[in-house]
Amino acid sequence: MVETSGGRGAGLGGRYARVLALAGLIGIPVSVAAFAFLALLHWLTDFVWEDLPEHWGLEPVPWWWPAPWLLVGGAIVAFAITRLPGHGGHVPIEGLSPDPAPPSHLPGVLLAALGGLPLGVVLGPEAPLMAVGAAFATILTSRWVVRGGPENALISTSGSAAAVAVIFGSPLVAAVFILESAGRAGIRPIRVVLPCLFSAGIGALVFTGLGEWTGLRVTSLQLPGLDVPDRPDLADLLWTIPLAVLIAVGVRQVHHLGRRLVPHTDRRPALMAMAAVAVTAAAAAAYSLLTGRSPVEVLLSGQEALGVFTGTGDVPGVWALVGLLVFKGLAYAVSLATLRGGPIFPALFLGAAAGALLSGLPGFGIAPAMAAGMAAATAAILPLPVSSAVLVTLLLGSGASGMTPIVLIAVVVAFVTEQLIDRTGNREPVPEAT
Repeated sequence: MVETSGGRGAGLGGRYARVLALAGLIGIPVSVAAFAFLALLHWLTDFVWEDLPEHWGLEPVPWWWPAPWLLVGGAIVAFAITRLPGHGGHVPIEGLSPDPAPPSHLPGVLLAALGGLPLGVVLGPEAPLMAVGAAFATILTSRWVVRGGPENALISTSGSAAAVAVIFGSPLVAAVFILESAGRAGIRPIRVVLPCLFSAGIGALVFTGLGEWTGLRVTSLQLPGLDVPDRPDLADLLWTIPLAVLIAVGVRQVHHLGRRLVPHTDRRPALMAMAAVAVTAAAAAAYSLLTGRSPVEVLLSGQEALGVFTGTGDVPGVWALVGLLVFKGLAYAVSLATLRGGPIFPALFLGAAAGALLSGLPGFGIAPAMAAGMAAATAAILPLPVSSAVLVTLLLGSGASGMTPIVLIAVVVAFVTEQLIDRTGNREPVPEAT
């Protein structure tokens, strides 16, 4: 933890300037490491789902193609969970953890992420990146900072901010996510603000430059092909409220299903990891056979596939969108409880799919519907309302100012709905494993 209310953060005194300097310095190597991690992740993903099928003449990807890759990925993740320190990293059903990962956990985190995420696991890379950034920052500053002390916690959190800025493509989003996660966990974020902003800002310069020098992709949060109107209509605002409630209820039910699996996962983690990838493979196959579309749409985080709802090409029809919500929602639930990765991008994808499905309602445009869907789903799964609003606003790009009322209303309605569901007992505490 960085600093709890009444903690030791105030004792840093004159050493705070040194913490800021170190945070800025570690932003450079941490961003390089995070960029290399994401580049390898992208290469593996493209190799499995694009290059190999094309080489073997399997285009479009057949319904059975995900099964062997997911089984291999499940075995790798199971090994990392059961055999390596740290159990492969943070369990995604718990959201985003503000607690820094120690360096001893780094091999397990990397193996679980690189072995599972590119092979079809329905999770994102943000949680592993946070762990990598924190652990790498601790290693780099071990000569000057006492491990386990308040300075080390600040540096580790700054490392997480620098690393996760790479996947969000924005230091602002990264810093907001880190700080709001810390505040929700009971950590006083006052002294964390400047180191996180400094480290993430310097890191952003580094990974942007690396993208230019290497030609590798730098993550862009802007949705391609989405025509955002200057302002929402009255119908858009009125439809946003029931849409946000509906999506929040749906996302919480996905989370609830995952929660019910956690006690079994605690007892038999390897078996449950293999069961989860088997369910994911079956869901992808069923979606492909029923809709005639690629099974890959059900797999992975969905970060690179958000443009499918806004493009002019093969946009899913109504029944394909229904199938996508059902089958990807199921795969997402089992992944949250048993595998390793981040919870944000699959929720964004499902929210966008729900928005696209309901955009046919009278007077409801595709841009407002997707904005409301993504905002509601993200706020419901984390739940971090400020971070959700900032992330979706940046996703909407240059025309975001007109959709800001939609985003804010959807976030608030979904967050309140999620809290009411929790209060009425639909998300009971997870029983301890026996």
